[in-house]
Amino acid sequence: MESAFATLDWIIFAVYAFVILGMGLLISKGKKGVQKTAQDYFLANKSLTWWAIGASLIAANISAEQFIGMSGSGYALGIGIACYEWIAAASLIVIAKYFIPIFIEKKIYTMPQFLAQRYSRGVSTAFAIFWLLVYIFVNLTSITYMGALAMQTILGIPLMYGIVGLALFSGIYSIYGGLKAVAWTDVVQVIFLIFGGLVTTYVALDAVGGLEGGPIAGFRNLFEGARDHFHMIATQDKLPEVFKDLPGLGIILGGIWLTNFGYWGFNQYIIQKGLAAKSIPEAKRGLLFGAYLKILIPLIVVIPGIAAYYLDMNTATQLVGKPDEAYPFLLAEHMPVGVRGVAFAALAAAIVSSLASMINSTSTIFTVDIYKPYFNPNATDKQQVLVGRIVAFAALFIAVFIAPMLNNLGQAFQYIQEYTGFIYPGVVVVFFMGLFWRQATNRAALWTAILTLPLGFGFKFGFPDMPWMMRMGYVFVVLVFVATIITFWDKKVWTTDTSHVVRPGFIRGGYIMIALGVISAIIGFVGINIEYLNNLGVESIFMLAAAFLFVGIILISNEKIIAADKMAIETGTESFKTGKAFNIGAVGIIVILALLYGVFW
Repeated sequence: MESAFATLDWIIFAVYAFVILGMGLLISKGKKGVQKTAQDYFLANKSLTWWAIGASLIAANISAEQFIGMSGSGYALGIGIACYEWIAAASLIVIAKYFIPIFIEKKIYTMPQFLAQRYSRGVSTAFAIFWLLVYIFVNLTSITYMGALAMQTILGIPLMYGIVGLALFSGIYSIYGGLKAVAWTDVVQVIFLIFGGLVTTYVALDAVGGLEGGPIAGFRNLFEGARDHFHMIATQDKLPEVFKDLPGLGIILGGIWLTNFGYWGFNQYIIQKGLAAKSIPEAKRGLLFGAYLKILIPLIVVIPGIAAYYLDMNTATQLVGKPDEAYPFLLAEHMPVGVRGVAFAALAAAIVSSLASMINSTSTIFTVDIYKPYFNPNATDKQQVLVGRIVAFAALFIAVFIAPMLNNLGQAFQYIQEYTGFIYPGVVVVFFMGLFWRQATNRAALWTAILTLPLGFGFKFGFPDMPWMMRMGYVFVVLVFVATIITFWDKKVWTTDTSHVVRPGFIRGGYIMIALGVISAIIGFVGINIEYLNNLGVESIFMLAAAFLFVGIILISNEKIIAADKMAIETGTESFKTGKAFNIGAVGIIVILALLYGVFW
């Protein structure tokens, strides 16, 4: 296939590659004669500032999964796919205020390590294996494949060569330098990513503007000419294909929250940036900064996908064979010389930064949660760093081998969301109980973990026509019920040797949560019998009802029952306090999201 790149494009891309590789290797080198410690390699020696955390979060998150996959979903489904980014922004506020302070106070390296401290080594190992399988067989493979697909379309590089090239480029500095090299190169990567993405959007809208010219005219043409692609809430009767992936109210009330809390709150390769913060306030500010960047992301990935749809539909011959070719098509066919190089540098930055973060987190989990406890409890820093590097290389090798098998996918982004979604209900229940429920027992967590995948596949094959996001919500409902029953059944293992002080305000809050849960359940039962609400996917509110009831039970039992699990965490309110700047910033995010949903409802 012939390359769409001109000499200027190659020069721009070469400058990007030189800057990132050079910077990564320079940081990786470290001080002469100083041996890397495990904390240095896996947590950047806890030195990250708020702006480095926010930038690294977004650079790790935004990858080919978004530029290729989400643009492809924008092409196929429309603006509704932006729900992942906008709900993520709201989720990050909660994670910054309530989750990250506890993790940092517990001085953990990994999410499974927290589970070992709170429950047992068995629960920790189960989730460590979950994450390793997802990282290697879903995330690493799909990101590598989609990046190579873009290189094939734009540069004419054969798919397999692109897969190997991306793996080598991201692996060189991440395997050698660890999280510090990953995080600080991410600061530069996110500049390429945001700037290049905005340039692409500008040019795409300008192309849609046609003879009128200008991005404003382009957006007006896009909004009018692809009106069916500008609905956040799809109905089952009018947009059945969109509803299957984005089930109406389900993208506000349902499983979307499980995806976001599971991904942003308990996913190692994301939250690891927060764990490496200089302090708790720095971590909170970093996550809030990341939330603002998330609001911006649909502008640079979803809008170009819709623009590609508009341009493709208004040409004599349709050039996009499948949705995931939308963004490469846009770069190859509609980007002028020079701009194409900038746009591809943004895409490359997204791919490489995500691969680097994923590689580092895979090695961190294996080393801290598998190798050290089971194979070498007395492992030195040198041994841990060596094992981390070996595992990172092995994971990358496996991903390179499997990636070409994804070539038959239509929307890789939805593939990633659905199959990572199999574990998120269990992840959210287990971690939430561990963080906030004093009575939650090891056996409750273990059975929740064991049942998560069988229930997910059971709902998938038992209800094949049900949107996967709703299936995820029903799995959550079942797991909440199971975890609650087992926890109270296990009360014989609780201990009264606690220092807990009863807080009446929490009891009142618990009763309010239970009332909201009952009201939500009633709305759901009534709504499924009303055609309009049923077409909106009102049944997704059952997950919200279960969440309200779960939180209510936790708040009330925490205060009314002095006895608790012997591994329980006693949390005060000091850790959750935030300053005026944080609170104003959080309110700003909520206001922006309300306006966006109001405009694109």
